[in-house]
This record gives sequence, structure tokens and C-alpha cells, in this order.
Amino acid sequence: MELKVLIVEDDPKIAEIHRHFTEKVANFNVCGIANSLDDAEKMSELLEPDLILLDLYFPEGLGTDILWKIRARHQATDVILITAAKELETLQGAIRGGVFDYILKPVMFPRFKEALERFKEYRERITKGATLDQDEIDRLLHPYKDSNPGEPDYPKGIDPLTLKKIYAVFKQEHPDGFSAEEVGQQIGASRTTARRYLEFLTVQQRLTAELIYGAVGRPERKYFSI
Repeated sequence: MELKVLIVEDDPKIAEIHRHFTEKVANFNVCGIANSLDDAEKMSELLEPDLILLDLYFPEGLGTDILWKIRARHQATDVILITAAKELETLQGAIRGGVFDYILKPVMFPRFKEALERFKEYRERITKGATLDQDEIDRLLHPYKDSNPGEPDYPKGIDPLTLKKIYAVFKQEHPDGFSAEEVGQQIGASRTTARRYLEFLTVQQRLTAELIYGAVGRPERKYFSI
């Protein structure tokens, strides 16, 4: 699945950073960059992107104006708001507008990549079939909560489906163990994301971790099934 991204940012240097970050994430392509709200409105309607990375403050107004115009015309485009604004009122307005995520500037790539990967997973879920059962609806609306009866509630940042994907990696033969980078490559996630899930599984005592010392360089943390 290839996903089109429109970057809406008035600072050309920051827009270029966001373009570079986006193109480092698999299955995402930048279809355009808008440096003004007027250009953003025209390009969002013309290009019909899957996702808009939207700045908040522009000389001519607020980026949320674009958000509400997209909602008013029922366009199938999601929005991640990227801003330096930390005020609760701003966040509340973004939530009411239905933003997919809210990222504070300056943007760090691991957080940026995690947001795009969650968006990709979300889009894959909603395009699988025409109907949904309650569990699937709950996973879409509450991505950090496992809706299966009897299953534990997972902490923020732990998605049950991603957790299952990572644990499934250890069904393979792995006498030398897997590093976080190797696991991330197998499921299409960053090393940082994989490491978070691996450490969670270690705390749950479903995996064990060891420091492996090679001939050269720093020791590497490897994970093994129990």
C-alpha cells in the first residue's frame, strides 16, 4: 500500500526536513509541499492525499482552517498536526477536528516514524473489508487497548497487534537470538519501536535478554524466547 502525503508548512527548511523524514518510512510518498494555507487548500483538493502533515501557525491564519475545510467536504484525508503549540485548548481543538496524531516541534524522527507506521497500520485495517465486528471497531478507535475478553489492558504505546507480530518472530529458530534492529526489519518497524515491545515482553517474562559481546565494538542486546 502506497500512501500519499501532503506537507503543509510555511518554513521551507522545516518542510524539507519533514519531506526527508517521510521518504525514509516505507510505503509513504510526498505528493506535494504547500507553504501557504491557500496553496494547501488547493493542493489538498486536487491531489487528494491520504495524509496531511499540517503546521498550525501561518502568517495568514491557522492550519486548523484547512482541517475543518477537509472535514466539511467529507474528504478521505487524515491529518497529523505538527506544531510547537503546547496549550491544552489547541490540543482539544485538534481532537475535535479528528486529527490522527499531534506531534510537537522540534520533530524527532523516531516519534515521527512511529506516527506514520501507526497510520499505515490503521489504513490497512480499514481497507481489508466492507464490514467490521466489535473487536475490529474497538481496535481502530482504541489502538492501545486489546478488546478480547480476558486479555490484559496494555500500557500506552503497546499495540496488541504489533505485540503479536513481534512475538511471532520468535517462532523461528534463533539460536543466536534477535536484536531489536533485526526484529524491526522483519515486521517493518523502527529499531526504537521494536526495542520498546521487546523490553515489554521481557518484563512479562515471555522473552529473555542477554548482552552479547563481539570481537569488536559495543555489546549487543539480544532477545530469546523462554
